[in-house]
Parts: sequence; C-alpha cells; structure tokens
Amino acid sequence: MFALQSTTSGAQQPPPAGRSFDLAALQQAALDTDPRLQQLRLLAAQSELRLRNIAASRLPSIVVDGQAQYQSDVPTAPLTSPGGRPLFSPPKANYDSGVRIDQRIFDATINAQGALERAQLAEQQARVKTTLFGLRQQVNEAFFAAAALQARAGALAATVADLDARLRESNVRVREGTALPAEAAAIEATLLQRQQDEEELRTNRRAALARLATLTGQAVAEDDTLALPDVSAAARARQTPAELRARPEYDLFAKTRERLARQQDATAAQERPRVSTFARLGYGRPGLNFISDQFESYGLGGVRVQWNAWTWGSGGREREALAIQQQVVAADQAAFAKGLVESIESDEAALDRLQGALALDERIVMLREQVERSTQLRLQEGVVTASEYLDRSAELLQARFARAGHQVELAQAGARLLTTLGLEVR
Repeated sequence: MFALQSTTSGAQQPPPAGRSFDLAALQQAALDTDPRLQQLRLLAAQSELRLRNIAASRLPSIVVDGQAQYQSDVPTAPLTSPGGRPLFSPPKANYDSGVRIDQRIFDATINAQGALERAQLAEQQARVKTTLFGLRQQVNEAFFAAAALQARAGALAATVADLDARLRESNVRVREGTALPAEAAAIEATLLQRQQDEEELRTNRRAALARLATLTGQAVAEDDTLALPDVSAAARARQTPAELRARPEYDLFAKTRERLARQQDATAAQERPRVSTFARLGYGRPGLNFISDQFESYGLGGVRVQWNAWTWGSGGREREALAIQQQVVAADQAAFAKGLVESIESDEAALDRLQGALALDERIVMLREQVERSTQLRLQEGVVTASEYLDRSAELLQARFARAGHQVELAQAGARLLTTLGLEVR
C-alpha cells in the first residue's frame, strides 16, 4: 500500500513502506533531468566563441589580393621625342598583387561589443532559468494530485477495515440466528462498493505517479512515500520582507535592462572616431611610378582616421528607442509584481481558511468516530439495523475524506506560496 505522510496530526495512516520522496527533492530532480538545463552551458560556450572573435578584431588584419586589368586609354606625355613618339606612355595592361596589413589603434566599438555580448549571455541564461522555474509548479501539481488521491485512499482503507470487521461479526450473528441475512448482505454490498472505490483510487494514483515520474525522472512506486512539505515554512515566509522575495523573473528583468543599456553604449560607440594604421607591400606593373611600364615592387603605409560625423540623427533615435524599450521592461516588471501580490494574497487567504477548516475537521472526525462506535455497539446488540450503521459509517468516511483533503490542500497552498515567492520548498 502506498503511504502518505502528513505534518498534521490525527490522520489515518497505514504503515509506511518503500522509499520516501519529498517535494523539494522531486523539484530538484525535475530541474536536473530537464534537457533545457544544458542550454546554460551551450549559451556560455557560444558566447565565449563570439567574445574571442571580438577580441581578435584588436589583432592585425592581413589581406592578400591581386588584380589584372586592361584599360582602353592611358595618359600620355604632352611632349614628344624627336621621332614623334610621346616621351612616356604607361601600359594599358596593368598587374598588381600585394599584402595589406591593418592594425586598429583606437576603436570604441570593440569594448562596447564585448560588453553587449556578455550582457546578452546573462539575459539569455536568466531567461532559461526563468523557464526552468516553471517546472516547480508542474511538479507541485503532479505531486499534490498523487498526494490527494493517496490521502483519500488512506481514509478509505480505514473504512474498509471497519466494514470487513463488521461483516465478520454479522456473519457470526447470522449463523447464531441473532441477525437477519439481509444485514450481512447490506454490509457486504457496501464493503464491495468501497473496495471498488479503492481500486479506482489506485488506478488514478498510478496515473498521477506516472506523470510525476515523467517530470522528475524518478520512478515512484505505489509503495513509496510522498512526504507533504512542512506548512510552518510557508508561515515563516509570510513574514519575509518583499525585497527578499527572489523570483528568477526579477533577475531576467534586471539583465534585460542591462542588455538595453549596453546596446545604447554600442550605438554611441559607432559615432566615435576610429584610428588605425595600415601598410601595403606590393609588386606590379606599374608600381607607384605610374608612367613606368616595368614590373617593380613597392611599399606604402600610414594612419587612417574614420569618423561618421553626420548620421542624420539615426544614432540618437536608436538610443531613444532603446530607452523606450527599458520603460516597457519596467512596465512588465510592475505588472509581474502586481500579479505576484495578488497570488500571494490568495495563497495566504487559503492558508488561513484551511488551517481553520482543519481544526474543525479534527473535531468533526472525532465526533463522527464516537457516533460510529456507538452505532457499532448498538448494531452488535441488535438495537439498530445495518442500514443505520452504514449511514453512520458513510458520514465518518466523508469526514475523513474532508480532513485528508484539507491536509493536502493546506500543504499545497503552502508550497504554492513558497513557489510564488521564489523560495525553496522544505
């Protein structure tokens, strides 16, 4: 039999068997086995490659090129030789090959690109962590679905045991002639119906455990134990200051704002001057002496300054657009915080309601048990009919169902509150 542990006293519990699973361990197992977890490592590796490319832009760039061309006309000297030929005439067929080396001296875009890439990595990893955080609620739902079914099964098992004992007593009285066979038949029919209910609960519980196993990668057998989380942890969390509530979404909002800020810096860097040196070693016809018709080697070098001095305001508009996007992120965060407050208030109200309901449940079950025991004794004495006893037994079963259900609901509300706050379930 699959057993359920509860932090609330007075529950009907069969002896525990098999392994014990708590909600926090199952949540962590779901995170550890989710394929999306490896995205954190893959994104870091991808960003490292991009950062290496950005760093490589500081190194000299070397370009080898070659060119051959024919032009239909070339400049000629206005003066002629005694033979009537121009003093010089460059060749119409030109050939050139060489190596060009460029070295950046100052380029503000390199640091800006590196900072932007690191900000993008932080944002992407925060988004993955936010997505993975949603697994907690999925595990919560599967865990408490199985726990609720087992809580009902535990209450039903106590009723089945009582009915089985009453059936044996009724059969003895029937054989002794002190009771009618119809009384034993009524008890047996109710017992069979409760056994059918047990089988239905077992079937539904197996389905719930299968879903839980799929989420967590942990094989949870029917004879394993699900331990309900301690409700006192949720009670302590209600006293936690708002600034200590750490949902991963808050980190994602912060990382998004940081990425937008770095994009603004990168946009501004595009408008700053860039300084570099260059050199070229070549061989061609003609070389630097354009009037020569001989192949010759040559070299040249210098300093280049590039400055996009006039952009028609495009850079300023882009930075303004990014500033507006930051306001959008701030609005999203405010809406998210408001939604959290509403969820927290709902969970806190549920905790108060369920704690009060459980106090009444304990009293109701105790009274129903007293009535059931009294009716049982009167049944044994032949004062009441089996039908009346079965009515009292059904009332006791419903009271136990209500208590067991409220126990699970209370633990679920506490776990939901902790999850809403971004705190660990204990």
